[in-house]
Amino acid sequence: MAILSGVFRATSSIFIRNRLSDCCTSKTGGRVPTLSYQSLVTFRPLHVTTQQRKPEAAAAALKAAEDYPTNHQPIESPGNTQNFLDNQFLDSKASTWIDLFDPATNNLVTRVPQSTDEELRAAVESARKAFPAWRATSLLHRQQIMFKFVALIRQHWDRLAASITLEQGKTFADAKGDVLRGLQVAETACGITTQMTGEVLEVAKDMETKSYKEPLGVVAAICPFNFPAMIPLWSMPIATITGNTLILKPSERDPGAAMILAELARSAGFPDGVINIVHGSARTVDFIIDEPTIKAISFVGSNKAGEYIFTRGSANGKRVQANLGAKNHAALLPDCDKNHALNAIAGAAYGAAGQRCMALSALVLVGDTKSWLPELAERAKGLKVDGGFEPGADLGPLISPQSRERIEALISSAEEEGATILLDGRGYKPEKYPNGNWVRDIPRGLTKPKLANVLIVKIGPTIIADVRPHMKCYSEEIFGPVLVCINVDTIDEGIELINANPYGNGVAIFTRSGSTAIKFQKNIEAGQVGINTPIPVPLPMFSFTGNKKSVAGGGANTFYGKSGLNFYTQTKTVTSLWRSEDAVAAKASTEMPTQD
Repeated sequence: MAILSGVFRATSSIFIRNRLSDCCTSKTGGRVPTLSYQSLVTFRPLHVTTQQRKPEAAAAALKAAEDYPTNHQPIESPGNTQNFLDNQFLDSKASTWIDLFDPATNNLVTRVPQSTDEELRAAVESARKAFPAWRATSLLHRQQIMFKFVALIRQHWDRLAASITLEQGKTFADAKGDVLRGLQVAETACGITTQMTGEVLEVAKDMETKSYKEPLGVVAAICPFNFPAMIPLWSMPIATITGNTLILKPSERDPGAAMILAELARSAGFPDGVINIVHGSARTVDFIIDEPTIKAISFVGSNKAGEYIFTRGSANGKRVQANLGAKNHAALLPDCDKNHALNAIAGAAYGAAGQRCMALSALVLVGDTKSWLPELAERAKGLKVDGGFEPGADLGPLISPQSRERIEALISSAEEEGATILLDGRGYKPEKYPNGNWVRDIPRGLTKPKLANVLIVKIGPTIIADVRPHMKCYSEEIFGPVLVCINVDTIDEGIELINANPYGNGVAIFTRSGSTAIKFQKNIEAGQVGINTPIPVPLPMFSFTGNKKSVAGGGANTFYGKSGLNFYTQTKTVTSLWRSEDAVAAKASTEMPTQD
């Protein structure tokens, strides 16, 4: 689903205290290096809500999604991202702003506020006031609103995807998939009338015990940059349809999709205060963790941030669900469908430029399959790296210059530790986008020794062979288009290798042997297992179930499905005694009373 690690997975730089560092922002939102963006920017209706538009433009917000632009053209007079409080889009009074750039061009798209303390408190008060009435709203009425919300997401599918491509960088096709996987959670939430049923049992004579689910109250979600629609939709539908009110903090790197979802939620009929959106980095996160009104926190992101949120939030008495880092392995066996396996591995390793918590980042080559690496490299070389809106693009840019620097450092460390760079994607740039997160043009007069100050940010598909478990490229989550490959002789060695890795989000095996597949799934220590499928992310009738260091708290609170429903509700158990002999208008008895 960007902090501290330099890959800037979820809620980038949340806990680095210089999180609004000179290389990213200033008090006025300016980025340093000093190329001027003011002449490049243009105003695009895609990233502005109806509240920000002139009246004649307001109606365009609800037009069919295909009416929205899908290109990387510069933006004139970019608007500021607003807070969403009490069903209103409100300008922030922030003194600190975070510049958001199109990763393909580094053109300014918008400025995101560090919401003020007053705005954060207003969000809490809005959600607190809305909770009693929303809780009392019938389940059927909440379900009807969710039906409308789902329909509006479908209507604005391309609009949401265009926002994701412009702000996050993934290809338009991949961005549509981002929306779809979140939409499926919302669709599943529409079945709430069968999911919220309680239990009842007559436990003794005239005594009945029943249990049922109730909402928690005000809850919060802290979302990552890599899935700007899917992860907010892991929380918004389930949290609200169960009767909670929600405060959502999207990533400061790409809040556009969340803001569009807020607009659609309002149009669907969510009452004032049920959904609120605030912005920022560490300051906002710390506020959410420490605010006593907030009863639960949902988080997707890096280990350091997630462990911090889980530890501090739990100490404050909050429920916390947190999906963290990953090092997802695939075991490749000689008996597999070779063509299918190699295509699947290439797609899973390099899709979204490897910036997925379920990206396939480690390939375990069993036996003779190590000889297949040149063929895999040819498939990887055939992938088109380009701007996300370009036809046929397979993967887009990385999210930030810092991501590129960290990933290149890991590739270099692999060379130094004795691995083989079979396919080197460093230094690649699409010709059409020289200023994006591929290569920034060198300003005039800049001498060669100062190249380190230039934003050079692009990596193409990379394969590192002959990797050993002690190497840094294997032990750390890369979160980029890099596949590390390890050779083993048997599947038993492969299972032992994978289980020794501290992460346990997902794993895959490619084989034609049912017995081998069953042995693998029984013995492997991972939350999600794919058999001949490389990214085994469950559909929302099941839960997203990580393992080991990939989840906080031992995985007790996982996402969506039954587990997600339980996270956003508390069970109340009621025992009632209604003595039959006390029934009104019962016939009088002359028998000796007993205690049977």
